[in-house]
Amino acid sequence: FVQGSSDDENGENSKLRMKQTSAVLSNYLGEEAPTGDEFMEKIGSLCGSKPSTHWIDIVGIVDRKIPHSWHQDTGRSPNGDTRTVLLGFPKDDNYDGCGVFSHAIKLKYERLAKEDHPPQEPVVYPKLAVGNEFIVRPRFAKGCEIIIFRDIDVLHSSPDIAYRSSVMRFM
Repeated sequence: FVQGSSDDENGENSKLRMKQTSAVLSNYLGEEAPTGDEFMEKIGSLCGSKPSTHWIDIVGIVDRKIPHSWHQDTGRSPNGDTRTVLLGFPKDDNYDGCGVFSHAIKLKYERLAKEDHPPQEPVVYPKLAVGNEFIVRPRFAKGCEIIIFRDIDVLHSSPDIAYRSSVMRFM
């Protein structure tokens, strides 16, 4: 996986950091395309008022069924509006279906990590058994390339069968 920050937190980097992303955007969108830095910062801004600005590119296990491993990334939502943003990249162009994004369980009530839980470690629920009727399997399609959720409102897991080149998680 690849990881980084969607924000130049100290304002010290005046140089373009995301050169390859800039080139891809320019190639597909033309001269009016945002730079890679602008693109990453814009998506990172969807994370709310107090994001970590951390992003990670996740591929995971593909082409075979795996059991769910339910967890929260942090079990926190600073200011109550901090969200996780997933930007999906399917294996094929024009894909319309499941397997790009994490699967989720919508919680009835907010579930916060314990105060002493390390903020950079996931909150894992290893023995949680969930009926299929409660699992949300988000659909990826044109116009549905991003999903957003608060980590305290859901438990999520890799898809049971992944069909993606990657998914970028912004927090």
